[in-house]
Amino acid sequence: MLYSSAQEWLDAPQKRVLFFGMSGLGKTYISNILRGAGSWFHYSIDYRIGTRYMGEYIADNAKAEAMKVPFLRDLLLSDSIYIGSNISFENLTPVSAYLGKPGDTAKGGLPLDEYRRRQDQFRKAEISALLDTAYFAERAKALYGYSNFICDTGGSICEWVDANDPKDPILSELSKDCLMVWIKGDDAHTEELIRRFDRAPKPMSYQPEFLERVWEDYLNQLTLSEQDVDPDAFIRWTYAQALAHRQPRYQAMAQNWGVTVTADQICSVKSEEDFNQLIAKTLEARG
Repeated sequence: MLYSSAQEWLDAPQKRVLFFGMSGLGKTYISNILRGAGSWFHYSIDYRIGTRYMGEYIADNAKAEAMKVPFLRDLLLSDSIYIGSNISFENLTPVSAYLGKPGDTAKGGLPLDEYRRRQDQFRKAEISALLDTAYFAERAKALYGYSNFICDTGGSICEWVDANDPKDPILSELSKDCLMVWIKGDDAHTEELIRRFDRAPKPMSYQPEFLERVWEDYLNQLTLSEQDVDPDAFIRWTYAQALAHRQPRYQAMAQNWGVTVTADQICSVKSEEDFNQLIAKTLEARG
């Protein structure tokens, strides 16, 4: 690991961390606290995906919808209006809206082949954004003078890596430049995440093999055809399974490549000093 002891972490003139875990457990919360301290650069993987790697897909999809409306079509063709996504750290909706949900098109769903295509676009975009981490860490120091660096990853990082492979290309690169920190939730957190998702289901990215399995299971259990699938019902049904699928993958990442802190510990952090002490204690306990 980048920091082999608590003292090495505390003494480091440049602290670099990468947070991973399920969305909703505190990655962005702690990133905002550290960024607010003034000496930390916050690199958001999802923001990078939406601006650098999928921005054109997102904008073109919005334009395609606008072209279906004669009034807007005429304005677009005459370059009288501009359509783009207003993505920000706080609003990543354009990315999830583009990803979409599979199922009945009359209910806002996507045909499965198109859904698979967008999933693959996202997978490639996320891998590219993750591999940009070292570049942004150096850029933050050279260009802006930030000594410390946060990589705030999306929940699907675990889908594209093999944590049990000591030569995994993504994890090998990331661990060279950042201390990898898993924010782990307990059963109560999981239940709350499921309740929250049930109230407002939003698109997710899935490992292709996982998607194929749950899609076939859903169709078979409910004896549905593809076009009969309610998009929101499907992703609600899938969410708890996705959590269970990802948990051991996160655990292997933390065990083999980083450290683990709990969501409750992260919630108790109120300052940069609190965070530094938490990581120091975690490294000391790991030995």
